[in-house]
Amino acid sequence: MKILIADAFDASLPKRLEQFGQVYTDVAELAQAQILLIRSKTKVTKEMIDQAPNLKLVIRGGVGLDNVDQPACKARGVEVMNTAAASSVSVAEMAMAFMVAIPARLIEAHMAMKEGKFPKNELKRTELFKKTLGLIGAGAIATEVAKRAQGFGMKVIAYDPFLTTHAVAELKTLDEVLAQSDVITIHTPLTDQTRGMFNKDAFAKMKDGVMIINTARGKVIAEADLAEALKSGKVRAYGTDVWFSDPPPADCPLLTAPNVFMAPHIGGSSKENLLRIGDTVVEILSRFKV
Repeated sequence: MKILIADAFDASLPKRLEQFGQVYTDVAELAQAQILLIRSKTKVTKEMIDQAPNLKLVIRGGVGLDNVDQPACKARGVEVMNTAAASSVSVAEMAMAFMVAIPARLIEAHMAMKEGKFPKNELKRTELFKKTLGLIGAGAIATEVAKRAQGFGMKVIAYDPFLTTHAVAELKTLDEVLAQSDVITIHTPLTDQTRGMFNKDAFAKMKDGVMIINTARGKVIAEADLAEALKSGKVRAYGTDVWFSDPPPADCPLLTAPNVFMAPHIGGSSKENLLRIGDTVVEILSRFKV
């Protein structure tokens, strides 16, 4: 096999893959590659596929495949796989970090004390206990979030059009989840159906003061609509690790909207997760025949 690692994985991965053949980390070797490993940065377009005549398999280290032109791959007979299960814990912990830190006012408290302030009386916290968490999408990551939220004493409900039962959450309609949730976490893939689904109509159906956390895809959010909902207080706070692009453009309205808590797309970048992704890649290649 000729394997091209196009994005950042754990540093041990190239050595681990040498058992399967030649390993490259220079995209100039694309024309030789039979196996292409990517994460979020590389976009596998039709043009890229056309430049890789020997390509047989694309492995995306992470969840989702929206940065891969799957129809173009299928037309060329290129198989596409990801490592979704490996990332569940890492991304779920990122969502929980936002969920705990925002109502606890930890970020404001830290920044104030760095500035020499001591806002003991000004910062009022709220608890997660007995609040309702609504999951939009109820797959592997959402399930891990639900387990952790129940440990905080939260009620967990979920919307997922592809499920009829769920081991942890109570399934409801989308409108029911929007209307009943104190906290909403987003776990959907980016599709034609989910693109921009969180818009002014969706925000209008939510509780006043809802908290929204997004560790899925930035483009499921209608950014201008969310910025307005944050300014009005309809949405109390938005915690996000995902953006329209990495990094977001300077004119992204969420960068200047109030009560937005931001991370630079690091939900899947834990040391442990990168090692699990490597384990899954090794497992896939041990079965794959070029």
